[in-house]
Amino acid sequence: MEITGKLVQVLPEEKGEGKNGPWKKQSFILETQDQFPKKVCITVWGDKVDLGSFTENELITASINIESREYNNRWYTDVKAWRIVKAQAEQPGQPPVNNIPHEITPPENIPDDPTDDLPF
Repeated sequence: MEITGKLVQVLPEEKGEGKNGPWKKQSFILETQDQFPKKVCITVWGDKVDLGSFTENELITASINIESREYNNRWYTDVKAWRIVKAQAEQPGQPPVNNIPHEITPPENIPDDPTDDLPF
């Protein structure tokens, strides 16, 4: 799954020692570009922690996995990024990606039956 938005904030890197050895993670806040923007906290684990090449307010695309787990009868959800790239800027004069066409052509070979009075 991918999510694209503006990089709002990079949180401090966290490090620790677990039973499997040392670990590190870094979280960042991404704001979607929808009609009603949402902020999402995304975490990057291990060697993928390299947010220094991105600046705040830059458009980025994060490839993510979403996972929930239960602990003490409560559910917790993690949004983990496994790849982060700068978002592709739209080329002038080209339609945006995932845009619905302005003109829809009707399908061919549909008979016109005036006795069909169904509303759909």
